[in-house]
Amino acid sequence: MSLSSALRVLRDDVRAIFRNDPAARNLAEVLLYPGLHAIVLHRFAHALHRRRVPFLPRLISQFSRFLTGIEIHPGARIGRGFFIDHGMGVVIGETAEIGDWVMLYQDVTLGGTGKQKGKRHPTVRDHVVVGVGAIVLGDITIGEGARVGGGAVVVKDVPPHATAVGVPARVVATRDPRTGVTRRVEELPDPEGEMLRGLHDKVLELEARLADLEAMTHTHHAEHHLSYDALPESLWRILDDQEAAHNGRDQEYTLGEGI
Repeated sequence: MSLSSALRVLRDDVRAIFRNDPAARNLAEVLLYPGLHAIVLHRFAHALHRRRVPFLPRLISQFSRFLTGIEIHPGARIGRGFFIDHGMGVVIGETAEIGDWVMLYQDVTLGGTGKQKGKRHPTVRDHVVVGVGAIVLGDITIGEGARVGGGAVVVKDVPPHATAVGVPARVVATRDPRTGVTRRVEELPDPEGEMLRGLHDKVLELEARLADLEAMTHTHHAEHHLSYDALPESLWRILDDQEAAHNGRDQEYTLGEGI
């Protein structure tokens, strides 16, 4: 890259800061941004890495990590207008590819999923925004103009102009790049919601079965008491006569007539 090209890229990196950060008031403040330091040092290290210069690119990368808290492998390819807001904790792997006018927030990881060789880190297309603490893993593609929500874990491709959130990340909205209108995706797989609905249905089923058992038990007791209490009237009369006779004999003994 020629000096004039490098200066144009640096100008775009500075413009990206002014475009995306309302707190950027003047050039003097912007020049203090650790994200800008990290990307400038990375571009230098990447140029040496492409020329197969040994050791020095990695040394520059480690110095940048020590200085800014941002770790970018010298092999990562990054386009112009790249902005890392705040930046602490950002990690970008060796085979990651980042397009133009991409914005990352702090603690973002563009990492791999194993020890395989070759392309093992994400490809991030132009105009993508990746939120705080998001983790993008593996050889996947984040489409142009896509948004990744804070804390998301992305392990599958994200379509262009889509918004992905959650763990694992799912597309929840799409945006028309011409009109800027965002439309929510209503029918989404929701394993946790499905599990809760299943538990709720099971509780209702168990309550219904318990109500049936209580109704059957109540009917059984009612029938038992009915069969016990519904004695013939003649039997009641015999019992009453026996009780009267018994009471009469008790009375005779009490008056001395039984002696």
